[in-house]
Order: sequence, then C-alpha cells, then structure tokens
Amino acid sequence: MDIVNEVLQKAARDAEKFKPITVEKHLEVDLDPGNLLAFDTNEVEVAKLRSNSEEYLKNLTRDNVQILLNKVWELPTRRVEECVVVELPKPSYIIPRSLPVPKPREPTKWEKFAKEKGIVKTKKSKLQWDEVLKKWIPRFGYKKAAAEKEKDWVIELKGNDDPMEDQFEKKKKIKRENVAKNELQRMRNIAAARKIKVPQAGMVSADRLSSKDLHKAATIAKSSTASGGKFQASLPKEKPARDVRNLMPIAPPPKKRKAIITPADEKKTTINIIDKILNKTPRLDIEAAVNRELFNQDSERAEEKRSQKPKAGRGGKKKGGTTGGKKGRGAGKPQVARGGKAKGGKDAKGGKGGKQAGRGKGKRR
Repeated sequence: MDIVNEVLQKAARDAEKFKPITVEKHLEVDLDPGNLLAFDTNEVEVAKLRSNSEEYLKNLTRDNVQILLNKVWELPTRRVEECVVVELPKPSYIIPRSLPVPKPREPTKWEKFAKEKGIVKTKKSKLQWDEVLKKWIPRFGYKKAAAEKEKDWVIELKGNDDPMEDQFEKKKKIKRENVAKNELQRMRNIAAARKIKVPQAGMVSADRLSSKDLHKAATIAKSSTASGGKFQASLPKEKPARDVRNLMPIAPPPKKRKAIITPADEKKTTINIIDKILNKTPRLDIEAAVNRELFNQDSERAEEKRSQKPKAGRGGKKKGGTTGGKKGRGAGKPQVARGGKAKGGKDAKGGKGGKQAGRGKGKRR
C-alpha cells in the first residue's frame, strides 16, 4: 500500500506542474481559427501588471493560446502519412499583405496561338499506325528508330539532288538543324515571357535588327578581347552602347563621381558656379598675357634694328661717314673697329671687316 500511495502522490505532484486545459474568462475571447488569431477584450489587472509584469503577461498569453488550441481541436481532422491534420476554415479577418499580389504569367507565343485556334493539348498514344509498313509502331523510344530505318531503307532522289551525296546523312543533318531551331525559339519565348534581355550578338535572328541592336552587338564584340576592348581602335566620334554592362564579358568599372566631403566644400563649389554664371567677363590668363607682351616687345626691337641697319656700299667717302676699305666679309658693318681713326672724317672709323679692314688706318683712294 505504501508503494501505491507514493505513486499517487508523485502523480499528483506532477499534475500540479501543468495547468488545466480549461480556461475561464469573464468575457469570451474573440477567435479567428482561419488566421489563428485570438482577441482578448477582458480588462487588464493593473495591480498584477505593475507588481510582476513578465509573469502576468506570460500567464495571460498561455491562457489565450490554450483557448485558441481548444477551438482548433474542435475542427474536423484527418490523417495524412501518420500525421493528424486539421483543416482550417476560411479566415474571418482580412490581413494586409506584406507584398503585392503576384501578377499572372504572360502566355507564350504558342499559348496565344493555341488559344486563338482552339488547340487543346491532348495526351498522345504510345503507338501510331504507319501506312507504309501497315502496322502499329511506337511513337517514341528506340523501337521507333528501327521502324524508321525499316521504312526508309531507300530514298528517292529529286531532280536537283546530288547523286554522290549521302541522302541519309543529309536527312539527319536537317533534323538536327530543326531541333536546334525549335530549341532556340523555345528559349526566346521563355525570355520574352519573363522579360529578360537577351544579347543579339552570336544569335541568328529571324527579324531584322535595328541600328540600336547592331550598336549593342558591336560594343559587346569589341569588349570580347583579353583586354576587355581597352586597346581596340574606335571610329571617330564613336560612343559605346547603353544598357550593355550586364551583357559584356568583361564589364568596365563604373565611373565614380567625386563626392563632396563637407558642407563647406559644397558651399564653395556652389558659389564658384554662381560667380561664373553671373560674371560673364572673359577669363584673363596673366601668364599668357605677359608672354604675349614680351614677344611683341622683342619683335618691335628686332624690327627697329633691321630698319636702322645701313646697306652695304662699294666704299668711298661719305659725309660724316666711314671710308670703306676693300671688299670683305666685314665691309659696311656698323660695328666699331679696333683700329685708329680714318682720314675720311672726324668720327669715321675703320670697319671691322676681313683681312682688308684691319686694326690700322683705312686706306684712302
């Protein structure tokens, strides 16, 4: 009996740890099982909330969740793969979405065509009747290839066919091209439905390309080199196409704008722009103006020297001038000779000529 009492006492102590599943409220809690929501409109006990807010809120939340779960387990249930599942009813409250409702997918070209023509997709049978072999052959699989080989054991040449060409290989080639063409068209339909930009370079297009598409293709082709098109020659006034950065093999780095660090720099830049707009006076380059003035002065002095330079004569006595010596390289020059005075005049001096106009007195005729 002692063992039985101990077991009962232990069960009672364990039961005290767990609260009952029945909860009593003065006012019924408003429940929405579809959204798993519970609205408690009962008054809050302010004294308990101020004395021990964490414990009070924890107990209040536990009671409301217990009421909600009791309501959920009253709904019809069913078993799915060894699990009990509850089917929630339609929500009573409309909850706003965090994201907009997704738009329906746009139909492809084939879907539009099938809808216009009333074509309905039906499941094809595995076998089909062949009029040549007069028997049922598989529509798919390896046995179809054997049936095709049995049926097309000979191919009739047309009038313009080359008799030396392998018609069986030609037929296989045409089939491969058609399969590739259909696959390319399928990928284009998917890209058009999802509004994905596809580069036109390297793709066979049935439509006529515009100048914008050709410009994009040229820009992409130019950047396909190892250097990313850095050393490729460009035409005069040629500009790269826009919106091709994500399509290029080696995308160029984006142009970085110089950021204004402080408000003072921004204010200074703005004031300079306003001054340039309001003050429409021409910009003065002082260094260029000084260089031009020096050049003009040098030119004037050189012109004066050329105008004052006497013409070289044949010699002879001139009034107040020099008496030229014999013809030489230095005859007639205005430089003062190192020799003595000539007898031709008071201020006349011998020319600093060659051998004939030496340091001595000039000869007189």
